[in-house]
Amino acid sequence: QVQLVESGGGLVQAGGSLRLSCAASGSIFSINAMGWYRQAPGKQRELVADITSGGSTNYADSVKGRFGVSRDNAKNTVYLQMNSLKPEDTAVYYCNADGVLFVGRSYGGTYWGQGTQVTVSS
Repeated sequence: QVQLVESGGGLVQAGGSLRLSCAASGSIFSINAMGWYRQAPGKQRELVADITSGGSTNYADSVKGRFGVSRDNAKNTVYLQMNSLKPEDTAVYYCNADGVLFVGRSYGGTYWGQGTQVTVSS
C-alpha cells in the first residue's frame, strides 16, 4: 500500500509563511500527479495546487502568487510553500497522489494523506 506522511502544519499569524511536506512510501513505480487539497469547516474540499511528474502545475485562483508547489520525483515528495497567509487559508490540508503505479502492477489509483491543520490568525 501507499503511505502519505504530511508535516509542516501549524498556527501562524496573518502574513506569515508555512511549508508543508508530503512523502509517499511503498513499492511505487511512478506517480502522475501530487498535490494539495484543503477543506474548511462546512465547505467542500478544493484543490489548492498540484504538480505532474513533468513539472506542470495548477493553482487555485485564491492562492496564485502566494503559494508555490514543488516536487522531488526521486523521493516521491511534494512540497507546498505558503506565503502571505490569510485567515481564509485556515483549513485542513490533505496531500494527494494521483495515478500511482506500483512495481509489478498494471493498475494503481488515488491516495490521500490524513490531513494537517493550518490555522491563520488575524
